[in-house]
Amino acid sequence: MDSKIKPVSIAVVGSGYVGLVASACFAEIGHHVVCVDNDESRVRILREGGIPIHEEHLPELLERYRGHTLEFTSDLRAATQNAQAIFIAVGTPQSQTGSADLSYVDAVASEIARSMDSYKVIVEKSTVPVYTNEWIRRVIERNGVAKDMFDVTSNPEFLREGTAIVDFLHADRIVIGAATEIAANLLKQIYFPLTSGEYYRAASAVPGPRSEQDPPPILLTSTKAAEIIKHASNALLATKISFINVVANVCEAAGADVEEVARGIGMDTRIGPKFLRAGVGYGGSCFPKDVAAFRHVAEQVGVEFGLLHEVEKINEEQKLRFFQKIRSALWTFRGKKIGVLGLAFKGGTDDVRESPALDIVKRLLSEGCTVSAYDPAAAARTKEVIPPGPCMRYVDDPYAAAQDADALLILNDWQEFAELDLPKLHYTLRYPIVIDGRNLYDPATMTKHGFTYLSVGRPGLSQPLDPVAAFFLPRRRDGART
Repeated sequence: MDSKIKPVSIAVVGSGYVGLVASACFAEIGHHVVCVDNDESRVRILREGGIPIHEEHLPELLERYRGHTLEFTSDLRAATQNAQAIFIAVGTPQSQTGSADLSYVDAVASEIARSMDSYKVIVEKSTVPVYTNEWIRRVIERNGVAKDMFDVTSNPEFLREGTAIVDFLHADRIVIGAATEIAANLLKQIYFPLTSGEYYRAASAVPGPRSEQDPPPILLTSTKAAEIIKHASNALLATKISFINVVANVCEAAGADVEEVARGIGMDTRIGPKFLRAGVGYGGSCFPKDVAAFRHVAEQVGVEFGLLHEVEKINEEQKLRFFQKIRSALWTFRGKKIGVLGLAFKGGTDDVRESPALDIVKRLLSEGCTVSAYDPAAAARTKEVIPPGPCMRYVDDPYAAAQDADALLILNDWQEFAELDLPKLHYTLRYPIVIDGRNLYDPATMTKHGFTYLSVGRPGLSQPLDPVAAFFLPRRRDGART
């Protein structure tokens, strides 16, 4: 190990998505980490080897470091006293006004202050609005801690669910917002195994786009700039998704293919191809909350950010448009059996928060449909929101979801869904109707295999089916139409 790489004692407060990934990755790059959560049952699960979230590479990292350089505890006081850096990674849910609810951050800051007995660097890791850094500082000072006993910094995360470990260890950039040199230097020391390229020399390093010759860059900013960078980044990505969805609607009306249009747009290096995938809209724990919070922040400082209101409006309308696409294919809903592939807000995760798929499933159930649903990871979490019952079944594979269904919906982009055995699927469905909200298949291929195929923003048979046409589809030998 490089002589400049010195292990740092780190406490991460919060064992949710961000906190758990950060804890595992800090241990992976050589630091001693204590992950703190006030949920005793969650701490016990983590100590005993449980994995509360679905994330690639996370089980291996937790297994490698648990009980050695990665510990789990509910004792915040002890973790704080023994740490050089304390990362706050608790939830900041959306409040009724659209702003971020910072009550958890406030409570943690107060408890940290009551536990401090030496200089600490406190790091905002949660997604928080601008000025949160100053509020954390005030809270700690009000609890009797001298100004020279701590620094508050901002180190936002830019993690995508499903690829979070790779995103952390092979970051596009590492943003450090700090007001003092001593605090900035400690954070640079923490990330030095990555920024020096040293980490990528190890045979056990998690593979990804970065290398010893091309390590992630550090961007040093003010704390306010760092806070705004995170919110602005997510808001811009959500804007790209809403933009391409409107373009998809224009393509449908004009008879053009949005996939071709998106490729043409994305080849412009000023724009890039990422987040230009038309579909049923964005969801998850970040984009909906962060767009609303950033718009609220702008309003609080007297800036009208109407663009973000339109982004939110387009996202809601996209789900409604897709539901109408389903209606146009089936004519009526009551008594129809629908197969659903995908429950999480996207493939690669079990997160169902703000999932467009769940919104569509709920609408189908309210219209009198019976739903058979499959997701490789998200069924357990979905059952907490939509319990199984006579009209809602959870099944163990895609073909069980399609069995005797009047139509099959593809609502997220697990790779498994893009590799279905099409002849088998055709035989399994009662009617060979596939309505693809993620454009996983080529319309010509689906037509060749005998499917009526509807997708998003593509011409021909990706357009809504004549409501009467399904009645005249040929039948299988068992009576179902083929």
